Amino acid sequence: MKVLFFFILSTAWTLIEAQHYYQGLMDYLENRLLAIEDRMQLWRDQFHHYHTETLDFKKLTAEVMDGLRKEHGLIAKDLEGAAERMDRVEREMEFVESQTSPRACAKQADKVVEQEAWGLQEREEEEDEDWTELHSRVSDCADIFSSIRSVKILKRVGSPKGMWTRDPRSSKVYIFNGTSGDTVFQFNSVRDFSRSAGVSDSKSIKLPSEWSGAGGAVYNGYLYYIKHDADTDVQIVKYDLFSGSVTDTAIFPVESRASLYKLNPETIADLAADDEGLWLLYASSDSEPNISLAKMDASTLDIEETWDTRCPREKAEAAFVICGTVYVVYNTRLASRSRVECLFDVNDVVISEEAPLLYFPRRYGSHASLKYNPEEKQLYGWDDGYQIIYRLTTKRKVLA
Repeated sequence: MKVLFFFILSTAWTLIEAQHYYQGLMDYLENRLLAIEDRMQLWRDQFHHYHTETLDFKKLTAEVMDGLRKEHGLIAKDLEGAAERMDRVEREMEFVESQTSPRACAKQADKVVEQEAWGLQEREEEEDEDWTELHSRVSDCADIFSSIRSVKILKRVGSPKGMWTRDPRSSKVYIFNGTSGDTVFQFNSVRDFSRSAGVSDSKSIKLPSEWSGAGGAVYNGYLYYIKHDADTDVQIVKYDLFSGSVTDTAIFPVESRASLYKLNPETIADLAADDEGLWLLYASSDSEPNISLAKMDASTLDIEETWDTRCPREKAEAAFVICGTVYVVYNTRLASRSRVECLFDVNDVVISEEAPLLYFPRRYGSHASLKYNPEEKQLYGWDDGYQIIYRLTTKRKVLA
């Protein structure tokens, strides 16, 4: 009986202890759940706060963007107005230039006085000889290319090889796409060309015959190009852009159809315009290693005088003329930096050995053509389909 009593008592005590244990566990779990609920409520409050701040920021951003759009519209209108004013100024400048000579160079007689090249002679015959000698070595312009001031890559239009240029007496731009064809593309200005989607936005000029190579030129409202047919002699054609007709042609003064530049064999002759007028670069024969130069009468296409420039055709890619000085640009067949390695001055004032080696900035390949504009002192280059403008720095020649 006593044993049974102790068993019942121990069982009751165990049950009481188990009840206390489970009650404590339930209290602990309840406290943890309450803490989790408090934390979740805090997270909800913080999320609501962040969401409100995000909405406010989005609203503020939208207001700022609307303000920027309005400012952009006002700036665009101001720029359009400025562009119209610039166009007006360019037209007025072109009118002034058409009425007055754009050259700022002195005349021969003034240079004689300034440099005291020769004094009064007793005999009139000796005076005439001195004047003839002076005229043969002094040109109307005395600028020489010294460096490239800046480079502007305008866009990429057309074939890897081609030519583009601007008439020195107008704002019009002309595109010769490829190495041959019978169509030239005209834009009213460099700005119009840069804004265009391509040659489809231009005025197409259909020529009466095909041009060959990248040696064309535009000068004083006339387009000059090289005509090279298989069954005819090589000719220089003068085309009137105003009337749309050929006004003159001339037979090319060569014995064979030799490539002028070894790196651009499609060009058998290169017409260049500068302050002096129209020049022709050519190779007299395939065996002749050097580039030849001829001064042409732009009106009649007559050749006034010829020179051997002593500049080799090998590794030559292009050339241009500034104030009667030829600058030949060289490269390698694996295109590297283009450079002026040889120059020839028709007045023998500057010799190639004394001229600095001038490099063009590294671009894409090699120049298919380089055309100088004397009014802007800029080169219009065609490099692997890219149309590039080089602004040049010039200095005065030191006349001997």
